[in-house]
Amino acid sequence: MDRKDIDNLLDKIEQFRAEKLQDVEELRVKLLGKKGEITRLFEEFRSVAPEMKREFGKVLNELKTKAAEKIESLRESFEDILDTDTKTDFTKPGDAFELGTRHPISLVREEILDIFGRFGFAVAEGPEIEDDWHVFSALNFPPEHPARDMQDTFFINPAGDDPILLRTHTSSVQVRTMERQKPPIRVVCPGRVFRNEAISARAHCIFHQVEGLYIDEGVSFADLKQAILLFVQEMFGPQTQIRMRPSYFPFTEPSTEVDISCNICGGKGCNICKGTGWLEIMGAGMVDPNVLEASGIDSTKYTGFAFGMGIERIAMLKWMVNDLRHYFENDARFLKEFRSVL
Repeated sequence: MDRKDIDNLLDKIEQFRAEKLQDVEELRVKLLGKKGEITRLFEEFRSVAPEMKREFGKVLNELKTKAAEKIESLRESFEDILDTDTKTDFTKPGDAFELGTRHPISLVREEILDIFGRFGFAVAEGPEIEDDWHVFSALNFPPEHPARDMQDTFFINPAGDDPILLRTHTSSVQVRTMERQKPPIRVVCPGRVFRNEAISARAHCIFHQVEGLYIDEGVSFADLKQAILLFVQEMFGPQTQIRMRPSYFPFTEPSTEVDISCNICGGKGCNICKGTGWLEIMGAGMVDPNVLEASGIDSTKYTGFAFGMGIERIAMLKWMVNDLRHYFENDARFLKEFRSVL
């Protein structure tokens, strides 16, 4: 390696002038490419005598730095100049920008909230990480209830008098609303919930709910039935009918499961409704007096109803999606199907 070769190469770099951007790229390849002159000098540096390495190493590094600075400077000088070979054709049609879409869960969530908003329900939200009181105890769950078991609920801190867990339903938001607000109360509570379940086409460990609560003087089961009927006819069409079956929930008494007439077969029976003509969509009931009292509401003066539905379930019925996992996989082919949904 000769110091004179390095100095000559440095002079060539400093005197180089480019007429177009392509000249700059050619200079970069000639100097810094895999077979470039500076790259070759660094390879020859390995054979330099040990006592000369410090001197030549410093000079080579300076050469490489100045070459990079020169190339960058030349590039910047061409930023505002159109290369004659790549001049923009303003008569050419522009590129089509593909429109995105909102997630189907978000679409159904907003539709549900909009319907109940027209019924006078406000939106209430709460934390996803909750304590045992708001998820279970305040909602009349007995200590031995299966939902408190580790195989059904994700506990973060199961020890202590008030364990910490991921909420299993948005009913915890109803409790928080009753604690801070005096009747009349009319809210819907949307949110993400968690249950320790195996993931399959019809079940998931994460899903979304919308629960509703109405508390006032003189609220009856007839009010609950009418509110649900109006909701399903707004969501699925005016021809939709409902069926209520007796059920049990710790926080409501009496309790009911709500079915709607199958919107695929019109109630005649098909593989979607398993030949029954009915599809289950939610649970509901009158708020148990113990729940009212636990939140400081006089159960002798006020009554109320509550209901809860899975957003994925409503979306499945609305758009005939037969696998819950589609909602969580972010497959662009699936999401594009909802591009035209407002």
